Amino acid sequence: MSFKTLDDLGDLTGKTVLVREDLNVPMADGAVTDDTRLRATVATLCELADKGAKVLVLAHFG
Repeated sequence: MSFKTLDDLGDLTGKTVLVREDLNVPMADGAVTDDTRLRATVATLCELADKGAKVLVLAHFG
């Protein structure tokens, strides 16, 4: 089974892209204690924006 990549999506200029992310992160005293998931998301969001897409991030906390 092969997965599609961002390169397979074609021209994204001006298109709205909905990105569903699981951004639940561990917290202690109101501060994020491990931001690994947040940092891992940045590359995808930046690539979409660089390709001209309007990026909407859908996530929840808790």
